[in-house]
Amino acid sequence: MENLARLTAHIRTELSKVIIGQQEIVDQLLIVLACGGHALLEGVPGLAKTLTVKTLARICALGFQRIQCTADLMPADIIGTNVFNLATSAFTLHRGPIFTDLLLVDEINRTTARTQAALLEAMEERQATIDGVRYSLGPHFTVFATQNPVEFEGTYPLPEAQLDRFLLKIRIDYPSAEDETAILKRFETLTDPHLIEQVPLQPIDPALLAAARAEIAQVRVEPALYQYIVSVIRRSRDWPALSLGASPRAAIGLFFVARALAGMEGRDFLIPDDIKAAAPAVLRHRLMLKPEADLEGLTADSVIAEILSAVEVPK
Repeated sequence: MENLARLTAHIRTELSKVIIGQQEIVDQLLIVLACGGHALLEGVPGLAKTLTVKTLARICALGFQRIQCTADLMPADIIGTNVFNLATSAFTLHRGPIFTDLLLVDEINRTTARTQAALLEAMEERQATIDGVRYSLGPHFTVFATQNPVEFEGTYPLPEAQLDRFLLKIRIDYPSAEDETAILKRFETLTDPHLIEQVPLQPIDPALLAAARAEIAQVRVEPALYQYIVSVIRRSRDWPALSLGASPRAAIGLFFVARALAGMEGRDFLIPDDIKAAAPAVLRHRLMLKPEADLEGLTADSVIAEILSAVEVPK
């Protein structure tokens, strides 16, 4: 796991020059990149979600675009459109912000279902269709979508089909008192808070990310662990507190994320604890609680913990 270890250490070191604390969040973002998935970031405003993703793009030498979602945002504003050129009497493709590597979709639940659906094809097939013509997106295309967990006025909840396309749902909480003090000290010598984005960073070797992905694919998985993952997923489908369990795509996501966690720990083999550690972020947005379970105060994370406790761990 040499290349993955180098990638992990480099991104942690460089990101810490801009982002203080949030080590678990940084590792989860790295997992999303290493697994070639997408992430839904949930947190109140002001927690540096945009800054983190933008800095990650700089470190990985990847393209970055940002979309601010509003109720009047149209699909063409995301994927682009053909524009008629009077000088040449021909249509010219005007590519939208989706043609990038890391795409930050800010407050995704503030745009309509029609516009949200414009992301479905890109997230699943890494392509966009404009006027019947398919255009491929890059191999590193990754969507980082954000949403505010508190304010729901004027929002359009994401449908289950779209939620299922996110590899992880990452919850970002307030920093600790020590980290918040360190954040203030970091801005002590800056005349403008936005100057933090200009901190010099050392980009990675472009081939390192591909090499790290190849190493994750080499993590050995014992046959009993395949069955363990399937048992966890299938148990969610008949769990009494849930009206919707995890899909086969969730099983694949759990498999990939668990292997990435094993690799980041320096192991070339999977253990049950990797699967347990991966389960909350992989499954929490794919499970739908029954109304009575919600009224009782249950959460997706608490149900996931109960499911993991109920499924026998292979030895």
